[in-house]
Amino acid sequence: MTGRSPESPVRLVLADDEPLLRAGLRVVLEAEGTIQVVAEAADGLELLEAVRRHRPDVVLVDVQMPGMDGLATLRALSAEPDPPPAAVLTTFDLDGYVSEALRIGVQGFLLKDAEPGSLVRAVLDLAAGGAVLDPRITARLLPRLVTGGPERVPPSLDELTLRERQVLALIAAGHPNAAIGDSLGLAEATVKKYVSAVLAKLGAQNRVQAALLAQGLGVG
Repeated sequence: MTGRSPESPVRLVLADDEPLLRAGLRVVLEAEGTIQVVAEAADGLELLEAVRRHRPDVVLVDVQMPGMDGLATLRALSAEPDPPPAAVLTTFDLDGYVSEALRIGVQGFLLKDAEPGSLVRAVLDLAAGGAVLDPRITARLLPRLVTGGPERVPPSLDELTLRERQVLALIAAGHPNAAIGDSLGLAEATVKKYVSAVLAKLGAQNRVQAALLAQGLGVG
């Protein structure tokens, strides 16, 4: 992923096998001039080619596509050098896809019927390093993450320091490291250390899992 100036639009690659949906999303995303859809893809192979060619800031991936579906695409994307942050576009009844995408390390979950404004904000937050979660997906996933499986000990806040809880609350709100540092008066490098400690103590693989766990544990 290439760097960009704060004034330039977020460069996005959009993958979905429905041309009409892609066209509608492009109109919504580009309406305010803060996002530029640099490429569209109908399947995973096209998306990977577009990412290599355009080096976007963010990728939106439909989980149900022909050939290489969204989950296979996310796995392949995560193996690319310096992959861009990716969010899953899904429908409300695909819990299994969402759970697997979470394990792969996706940075966001968005429903296709999200309000236009929230979709734009989500892409901008992703580009800034934040985590984005549609509240309806959060409600479906929280019970699994907080209770864990039979072999997993449910996470607890007891091991977190006060400062780590403050960082966790800002992660849960979707703030990237720079914004967390501004809020708490910390250098971004220091924030990164706190985030790593929070993830380790909660047993979370990434900040999206940490955000979900935070909400389930009443933080935020």
